[in-house]
Amino acid sequence: MLITLFGRTRMSDEQRDLASGIAAFEAKHFNTAMPLLRPLADAGDAEAQFRVAIMFQHGLGVVRDDAQAVHYMRAAAEQGHALAQHGLGFMYMEGECVEANPEEAVKWFRKAGEQGMAGSLATLAMMYREGRGVPRDEEEARRLFAQAGFNPDEM
Repeated sequence: MLITLFGRTRMSDEQRDLASGIAAFEAKHFNTAMPLLRPLADAGDAEAQFRVAIMFQHGLGVVRDDAQAVHYMRAAAEQGHALAQHGLGFMYMEGECVEANPEEAVKWFRKAGEQGMAGSLATLAMMYREGRGVPRDEEEARRLFAQAGFNPDEM
C-alpha cells in the first residue's frame, strides 16, 4: 500500500521488501531474495509465491524442495498469476516436482493461455497435435498456434 505523507508517496514495508526481493532475484542473489520474499509468499503475495517456487524448484539459494516448489507455484497459479499457471502446467507436463499428469498440464496451460501467454498457447497446441492430455485435434492445434502468433503451416 502506498502511503501519502506531506504530498510525498512512500512504499509500505511489504512493497519495499517485494521490490527488493524481486531485484535480488533478478540479480541472481538468491540468498538475499529468499528471506525477503518468503514471508510475503506465506502471507499470500502471488508474485512472491511464484519466485519462491522457482527458487525451491531449482535449488537457488535453498536446498531444492519439490513439495515446496509445487506448494508455492500452485498458490500463485490459483490466484491467477499467469507465469505460475504456465510453470505449474510445465511441472505437470514434464513430471518435474510432481508426477506427470498431462490432463492437469492442459488445465493450467489453458488458464495461462486465456491470459495471453503465447508460450502456453503454443504448448497447448502441441499437446492437441500429439493427443497428449487431450484428444488429438489438428484443427484445434492450428487454431491455438495461430492464436499464439505462429503460422500453423510452419509449426
